[in-house]
Amino acid sequence: MSSGPSSLNDLIASQEDLLQEAALALPHEFSRCTFSLGPIRQAVYLCLTCATPRGICSSCSIACHTDHEQVELFPKRNFRCDCPTDAIPHACTLNKGIEVENSTNEYGQNFRALFCRCSKPYDPKTERETMIQCLACEDWFHESCLNLRERPSPREPSPEPSDLDTTVAHDDDRSDTSSGLPSPLISAEDYDAFVCFACVSKIDTLRRYAGTKGAIMVVSGGENSLWRKLEGDSPTDSHGSHDDSLVDIDDSQQPTTKRPRSRSSSQNAGRDPKRPRTSASPSPCLAPTVNSTAETILNNQPSRLKVSGSSQGAGDVFLTEGWRQRWCRCSHCLPSLQAHPYLLDEEDTYEPPEDPDSGLSLEELGLRALERLPRDRTIDGIRAFNDMRDGLMEYLRPFAQEGKVVEEADVNRFFEALKESKRAQS
Repeated sequence: MSSGPSSLNDLIASQEDLLQEAALALPHEFSRCTFSLGPIRQAVYLCLTCATPRGICSSCSIACHTDHEQVELFPKRNFRCDCPTDAIPHACTLNKGIEVENSTNEYGQNFRALFCRCSKPYDPKTERETMIQCLACEDWFHESCLNLRERPSPREPSPEPSDLDTTVAHDDDRSDTSSGLPSPLISAEDYDAFVCFACVSKIDTLRRYAGTKGAIMVVSGGENSLWRKLEGDSPTDSHGSHDDSLVDIDDSQQPTTKRPRSRSSSQNAGRDPKRPRTSASPSPCLAPTVNSTAETILNNQPSRLKVSGSSQGAGDVFLTEGWRQRWCRCSHCLPSLQAHPYLLDEEDTYEPPEDPDSGLSLEELGLRALERLPRDRTIDGIRAFNDMRDGLMEYLRPFAQEGKVVEEADVNRFFEALKESKRAQS
């Protein structure tokens, strides 16, 4: 264990390091509640200390609930801060008055501190797996629950934070190395976005693309078969070998990447080709042919998934880079995409404004604070600081003359005596 700074220079250096770390961790100004901005996509925190399970913005998590136990839920779309409303008994310090409870916020299981289809709490001290966020419902899922790996045993509780390097929870890029686990079947570099089965099943266009090129699924031939990646006409493992044991697919059902098709063959039956059209021709559908293996899994999946899903697969989809540009936008496919705008355009996530004081030294912060005070109070503050400085120098002079090391207890005694003197004067 570190014994702490051994000299004044070491103390100053350690304070500067702490300031730099704080500037990197909290670079924003947390002086404004986001309630007035309405429903937006923003970082949301769950306060466990408050009796009502509601979400608060990043500013309120720091300014209003500092001493409360909180869980970071990460970004949630269309969410409005609950701190200033009558749903939370704890008064908001950033918003004047009490607002009416939000009626548009959605409170899923994350607001009970539960995650994934296994509905378990997340404990960063014992969890070894990466948790992956669904693009649609924004819940978090274990890799093992997505059939990307076997469920590892929990790790021993983490040492105290002071003995650890800083790590980021839910970080796809860090988990495999920090936990000591082998790479999962699909790693963070293999895909750009993830959509869980429950969300895939509700979006027609996603169902159509599932298991085709760029929309990877994880499938298995049975209880004793290995899990494989399904991306195209047949499943492959991480080495690219084919597994033909899953399902016999007729050649006529083999998917093609972009094969134009009309809306319906019955619409064209019996039409006279010489007869002029009365309206503009609909654009052809460029969506790939439905992958029969994926279709079987999605159709047979139970309404309430168990942790491992069905024996063939859970029905989740991993979208590879450039997936937004690959959607078919015909009159049949586009409506289901427009109903979920995040499928067409990347969302903006609100961040508080930059803190102008971030990264400043204690001396610079003190000078700024003095500049904001009235002149008479500034002069009084400078005089009080000079008196304290002179008194401290006088107190420390014998230590320097005798070559004694100034201990923390010596400094504490000085300030205790200073407090006693002020109390006696008042």
